[in-house]
Amino acid sequence: MTLPKTILVPTDFSDSAEEALDYAVALADKLGATVHLLNVITIPALGVPELGVALTSTMMESTVRSNQGALDKLASRRASANLDTILRTGDARDVIIDVAREIGADLIVMGTHGRRGVRRALLGSIAEGVLRTAPCPVLTIRQHKDGAS
Repeated sequence: MTLPKTILVPTDFSDSAEEALDYAVALADKLGATVHLLNVITIPALGVPELGVALTSTMMESTVRSNQGALDKLASRRASANLDTILRTGDARDVIIDVAREIGADLIVMGTHGRRGVRRALLGSIAEGVLRTAPCPVLTIRQHKDGAS
């Protein structure tokens, strides 16, 4: 068994994703691994062609700037870590798997919201989709209710 040297951490900027990042950074520090922090911007189908491409482009540019700033902020708070950021657009499940292959990830560490029942059925589970199709082991971190790890 080879210990992970390349760890992918997808984030949606939720508390559970931040908890997963903290776990991955602590693990990477012990193993001398690199953490790749990924955010995927999902492009919604606006369904309103009258708004035009310019508005969509402006909204997208704003979202990209905002998300890159949030990624940089998460990374800077973990300055001791060997951490880089990746920002992509598309379907989160597909992009996470594609990036894991691109970077040769040995491990994916991701937060899970722990939804159950109808909410999970309606919203789907990105974590579950990644678990089913990932090219490497996946460690899911469920957020603690009290915020403690």
